[in-house]
Amino acid sequence: MIDVRHRPPVGLLPTPSGPASLPAGGSLGGHTAGQLLRLCEVAGLGAADAAGYAQVLTTALGPVALRPLSLPAPSRSFLSDDHTPVEFSLAFEAGQAPSLRVLLEPGGGVGGLARSGRSGLRAVRALARRWNFSTDPLDELEDLFFPLSPQGPLALWCALELRPGGVPRVKVYLNPAASGAERVSATVREALRRLGHPQAFTTLPESDRILFLALDLGDWDVPRVKVYTAHNNLSAAAAGGLSRKEDGPDPTEIEAFFRAAAGLENGQDTVLDRRPGLACHAFTESATGLPTGFTFHVPVRDYVRHDGEALERASALLRHYGADPAQLLDSVAAVTSRRPEDGTGLIAYLALAHQAGRPPRVTVYISSEAYRVRPPAVLSPRPGAVQEA
Repeated sequence: MIDVRHRPPVGLLPTPSGPASLPAGGSLGGHTAGQLLRLCEVAGLGAADAAGYAQVLTTALGPVALRPLSLPAPSRSFLSDDHTPVEFSLAFEAGQAPSLRVLLEPGGGVGGLARSGRSGLRAVRALARRWNFSTDPLDELEDLFFPLSPQGPLALWCALELRPGGVPRVKVYLNPAASGAERVSATVREALRRLGHPQAFTTLPESDRILFLALDLGDWDVPRVKVYTAHNNLSAAAAGGLSRKEDGPDPTEIEAFFRAAAGLENGQDTVLDRRPGLACHAFTESATGLPTGFTFHVPVRDYVRHDGEALERASALLRHYGADPAQLLDSVAAVTSRRPEDGTGLIAYLALAHQAGRPPRVTVYISSEAYRVRPPAVLSPRPGAVQEA
C-alpha cells in the first residue's frame, strides 16, 4: 500500500497563516491557497511565482475566499463532489517535470448561474488585463453561453496551467446546455463555426451528452478549442474506438489505459456503469475538420475502494509512460495529511492525452476536499462483468 504520510515537500513551506495578503487558513481561500503554495513547491515553481498564483486564486474566488470552512460549501458546485470550487491536476510526460494546473469556479458559483456567469466573465477579463491576452474568442461566444436565464450545471470554469515567470496559460470551460438541453448540439455546432472549425462537430463520436466546450486563451503555441463528451456504460473496447484524431492513438493503447485505470485484470472486461468515461477532442486547424488532440478520462474515484488503490493505479500508469510517481506522492502529501486508505475521491480522474507533436501524457486530477472526505467505498460487482474468450 502506498503511504504518503511521511512524504512532505522539502524546502521552506509557508507558515500556517500563509502570506499576509492571503485569507486565514480556516477559510476556503486560505485552505486552497495553502494547498496551491505547497503544490507549487513540489512542481519546482519559485516562491514569488507561487505567491502570485495563490493571490490570483483567492481573488478569482471572490468574497467566498473569506468564508470559514466551518460553514457549508458556498454553493453546490459541480466542480467537485464536496462542492469545493477548486481542483488541482498534474500532467506528466516522460523525462519532464509535471505541469501543475488549478481549475476554479470564479466567485465560487454563488448566486445562481446568471450571476455566476457574470462573475466568471469579469474574472477572466481581469486576468486578461493582468497578463495582457485577448478574450476575443470568449467574447465571440457570449450570447451562446451566457443567456439571460441559463440552465445546466455550471456557467464558467477557469483553469490556469502554472509556469515559471508568473504568467500561466489560461483555459475557460463553458456550459453547452446554457440555453437548454435541447439546444446543446446547435450551441456547440455554432460555437465551433464561429471559432473557425465549421466541420469539427460532424467528426465527434456519438455520446450520451456534451459536457463542456473549452477554449485556450493567452500564451499558447497553438490555441485549442476542445469538446468534452460523456459516455455511459462504456467498455474498454468502446473506449478504444472513441478517438477521431488522425494518426492515433491506437485503440489497443486506450483499451489498456482503460483497464489499468479501472483496475481490470488482463482478459477481463466490464463497463463504467457508475460515473461515465469522458472523451475530449481538441481542434487547432480547419482544413480537414479533424481533431489534432484526444484525451480519455476515467473517473477512478468511482471504481476504487479507497485512494490507496487509485494512487497505485496512477503510479503504475506513470511508470508505464516513463514518468516518476514520486512527485505525485509528494503532491498528495501537499494537499492532505490523511491516509489514502481513509477516503475515496482525492484522486478524481486519470486521463491519457495524445496531442499532435507531443508524446503521450498522463494527467492526475486531485480534489481539494475542503469540505468533506468521501468515506472508503464498499464496491459490489459491476453488472455486465464478463471474461473474454
